[in-house]
Amino acid sequence: MNKQVLALAIAALAAGGAFAQANDTLAKIKASGSITEGVRESSGLSYTLGNGQYTGFHYDICANIIKDIQKHLGLAKLETKYQPVTSQNRVPLVQNGTVDLECGSTTNNATRQKDVSFAVTTYVEEVRIAVKANSGINGIKDLNGKTVATTTGTTSVQTLRKNERAGGIDFKELYGKDHSDSFLLLESGRADAFVMDGSILASNIAKSKSPADFKIVGEVLSVEPIAIMIRKDDPAFKKVVDDSIKAQIKNGDLAKLWDKWFLKPIPPANVTVNLPLSDATKAAWANPNDKPMEDYAAKK
Repeated sequence: MNKQVLALAIAALAAGGAFAQANDTLAKIKASGSITEGVRESSGLSYTLGNGQYTGFHYDICANIIKDIQKHLGLAKLETKYQPVTSQNRVPLVQNGTVDLECGSTTNNATRQKDVSFAVTTYVEEVRIAVKANSGINGIKDLNGKTVATTTGTTSVQTLRKNERAGGIDFKELYGKDHSDSFLLLESGRADAFVMDGSILASNIAKSKSPADFKIVGEVLSVEPIAIMIRKDDPAFKKVVDDSIKAQIKNGDLAKLWDKWFLKPIPPANVTVNLPLSDATKAAWANPNDKPMEDYAAKK
């Protein structure tokens, strides 16, 4: 009996140690000499240039974070590995340890906070509607009887349906596998509108063959804090990530990156997104926090 109890105690300790290791990202990074960054193929804040090259606003913020992690750990070298993620798999890949730092464009909400943690907000998004410039659609009321595209694994269409102005409006939903696929549904005429984060809409329009053919219209459907996602229950790692972002706000790096990515020509087509820094994002930078979108909704 005593042997059984001892064996169970040892097993419990081993399991506890494995759990602690899984939630000690700094130790994992130090031991491996590498960090795995979750990147997106076609998000407004992180996208690919092809040939394994990634770039974007959040990509640059994360490059600065990774430098600070390297400095914190006292490592002479830290390899960055890139793991492409989608709207559907990004949360599980952070949960299971595949991705250490998810640098796409993920909304911090109460549901996701049950599974993962978020760094302090880097960008406050406004969900909007993109249409063809000649469509005659100017807002929610004009979507009745239309086909609305959005991306699988995102919350934008639910947000649209919940909007008080959408009462009595009937529209068909069409889902793209990623943001560029959703935009293609609009571009090709299979969808009449694409509902998504304003930065993603602006970025896809800017990168399209004919940007003047599209416009962003109508009401702001929701305000959503966008943040870098990390594993849950790892306060030491969260502190290093948060401290890096706060330092980038304080020294002006974040403002410079905004200017670089939203107000100047960007690759690959060297077009300008033209998305001014919003008051909501300015407020998030002035008072760094990791509040979920439900807190923003409560203020409205």
